[in-house]
Amino acid sequence: MALLIAGIVLFIATHLVRPLAPGLRAAGIQHLGKPVWMGIHGLVSLLSLAMMALGFAEARLTGGMLYNPPVAMRHIALTLMLISSICLVAGFLPAGHIRARLKFPVLVAIKIWALAHLLANGESYSVVLFGAILAWAVILRISLKKRIARGEAVLPQFVSVRYDLVAVVLGLVLYGAIVWKLHEWLIGVSPLA
Repeated sequence: MALLIAGIVLFIATHLVRPLAPGLRAAGIQHLGKPVWMGIHGLVSLLSLAMMALGFAEARLTGGMLYNPPVAMRHIALTLMLISSICLVAGFLPAGHIRARLKFPVLVAIKIWALAHLLANGESYSVVLFGAILAWAVILRISLKKRIARGEAVLPQFVSVRYDLVAVVLGLVLYGAIVWKLHEWLIGVSPLA
């Protein structure tokens, strides 16, 4: 599980530089230039994701159960994942009511995704991964709230309800793809199994 934890630490560290150490980010951009800084950030992010994926796969071979979730939790997780899919799509569209009300729908989607997986999975490696990602998303949301108060970030403004409809339709398509085959293809486990 060491590779999984190292990947999580690297991912969270690189994704909390901007909110928690803006001076470090500004100095890096000033010294290297924004394209180089963003390139390095992207490569380190990809490396951390690869480390988490490989570490998760390795941990599956040896990890034990911390708790055995009731079967009903799988049904709750599937329902939460539908909501998460819609929120995720809404985060990449101009603001409808969903995006305007949630403020940061991608973070909401990540938090729901992590919670759903904590409810449905009791393996030690799952709890480490999804618990860490949930904690990261909460910290990031708190820092974004502070950045908004300081005027460093702006909230999305409502544009049209049409984008809510698009988010729901595309969210349903994404959810269907994940449940139908994508989760099994990427993770090796069917969410319906």
